[in-house]
Amino acid sequence: MAEAPGHRPHWWSDRLLWTLAALLALAYGLPHSTPVFAALFPALPRPVYLQEPLAQLLWQHLGLVLLSSAIAVLLGTAAGVAATRPAGRAFRPLLEALAAMGQTFPPVAILAVAVPAVGFGELPAVIALSLFGLLPVLQATLAGLESVPRPVLESARAMGLSPRHILTQVQIPLALPSWLSGVRTSVIINIGTAAIASTVGAKTLGSPIIVGLSGFNTAYVLQGAVLVGLLAISADLAFDRLARRLQWDTTDTAGKTLLN
Repeated sequence: MAEAPGHRPHWWSDRLLWTLAALLALAYGLPHSTPVFAALFPALPRPVYLQEPLAQLLWQHLGLVLLSSAIAVLLGTAAGVAATRPAGRAFRPLLEALAAMGQTFPPVAILAVAVPAVGFGELPAVIALSLFGLLPVLQATLAGLESVPRPVLESARAMGLSPRHILTQVQIPLALPSWLSGVRTSVIINIGTAAIASTVGAKTLGSPIIVGLSGFNTAYVLQGAVLVGLLAISADLAFDRLARRLQWDTTDTAGKTLLN
């Protein structure tokens, strides 16, 4: 059941808090859990991934996701806003086609194209993830700006607001929940997809998964996959909380703008 606006749950029932606690506990505690995984996987001589600190891989994974998602959000939002302006409407089909191409190509294919051009490491991963996360942000920006009711826009024009003020004071506040859903989708996609960046030399939580797959070590795969999953769930819960707050605040803000 959704929480009422302004209601704060007790900390012991906070799912986000417990998910983050589990994520950090596993990231920092897994290197000390050899007896547990040795019992679960008795046939494996090395049941815990110790080649690199998993906590360090977690922060590197998160940093890669934040950088690529920031690029995707900035480009997707700017392109979406530009495509809804009178001067940019003619370019909308081209923008949507280019963004769809970035989403259609598998990240592995983008990495394969980027590596010969920029080399191994984090740069090709940033390029691939940014392109892959662009379409949800662009589509959500377009949908949010175009979902503003026409009577609201006509009221804003009748009040003498300029197109720039209508955009910043009416359209953007009302479009924020839709835009945030696109950002949420983009970030969650990038958290999961960033794991394959380890195939081109980037340090992510995909490292134990790839090493485990190549060495038939199921424990490594499980450890990497659980950490990636917990990170994705944490991000989703954080966006869910922010979305509820924004939906409450932005409706209030737009209403006050028109009343004033």
